[in-house]
Amino acid sequence: MSAPQVVVHRDKELMAQAAAARLITKIVDAQSARGSASVVLTGGRNGNGLLAALATTPARDAVDWSRLDLWWGDERYVPADDPDRNHVQARAALLDAVPVDPARVHAMPASDGPYGADVEAAAAAYAAELAAAAAPEDHGPVPAFDVLMLGVGPDTHVASLFPEHPAVRETERTVVGVRGAPKPPPTRITLTLPAIAAAREVWLLAAGEDKAGAVAVALGGAGRLQAPASAVQGSRRTLWLLDRAAAAKIPPQLYPPASA
Repeated sequence: MSAPQVVVHRDKELMAQAAAARLITKIVDAQSARGSASVVLTGGRNGNGLLAALATTPARDAVDWSRLDLWWGDERYVPADDPDRNHVQARAALLDAVPVDPARVHAMPASDGPYGADVEAAAAAYAAELAAAAAPEDHGPVPAFDVLMLGVGPDTHVASLFPEHPAVRETERTVVGVRGAPKPPPTRITLTLPAIAAAREVWLLAAGEDKAGAVAVALGGAGRLQAPASAVQGSRRTLWLLDRAAAAKIPPQLYPPASA
């Protein structure tokens, strides 16, 4: 695994547009090489901002949307039509506007689905769906995602892996249920660090001055229990996509940002 790369954009709008263009290129390249592509989406203001930028660029037509698998890094365990769900927000930002194959949109289970209040069973079901989609050449229990995107929280959490929370310690399961999350709603489903590490590329998105401290801590060598974002790596590339406000506290001697 290579050291993280840092790209700093002028502001969050430019960051979203540039990340959308970067994602289109990655999807098209993967589809050209292997016939299909797989991407793990993230929610939050930066993840949804990227999807909204993708929806408005004419370059989106370069993607064969019927040959794209979409997964999620985490989800709020609430009813399926709850506006807080990452899947609902992704549909509003992009998915309803492009010809995706519904069978290849892998939403995480909802609390009003077949598993009811049993978030652990719902997590196990998503893990099974990932395992079924993994090809022999992936060499593991999840697909080797082409791009896995994560937002970075002000407390350094990624997906629903919060500092000092049990899910951060998971070393075997690929998907776990989260109870008592410090950010509402308290019950969630999340990919674990081992599942995230299977991705070819992991992109961490952060914009705004409220993220500057978390970015500096994560890139400054903090441990995974205290700063989950610090433990995230892709098998081929780990890319931090930031705006200037979020990059303001990065130690320049350790991570000289490449401006964009």
